[in-house]
Amino acid sequence: MIPRLDISKFQAREEEIERKKMEVREKVELQLGRAEEETRRLTHIWEELEVLADPLRKDVAIARKKIDMANKELKPLGQSCQKKEKEYKEALEAFNEKNREKAQLVGTLMELLTESEKQRMKKLEELNKIMESIR
Repeated sequence: MIPRLDISKFQAREEEIERKKMEVREKVELQLGRAEEETRRLTHIWEELEVLADPLRKDVAIARKKIDMANKELKPLGQSCQKKEKEYKEALEAFNEKNREKAQLVGTLMELLTESEKQRMKKLEELNKIMESIR
């Protein structure tokens, strides 16, 4: 059996992992929202600049490219989060399976030890009777 302290430690670690995962997910979603909003704003500004043929057109184009690059970088980060979440679930399932296997083996061991004790006690009693009959 798994000691209660180990289970609570494991559960605490699980809760910490889940909390951190949610924090990362929230940060990624916040960044995505900001990037999308910035893209919309810059698109609007870009359209106005096109009409005015403003000399800052080049700077806006550079800024827009940087935003597009940031968006491209955010996508693999989101995918990485999903991949790591999947890996975590698979590792947790493997852990739980080994834990069940261990519990079963511990049960089998306890049965074997109990049976061995009974047989040894029986043999000792037989030897004790033989010793008493010799006296």
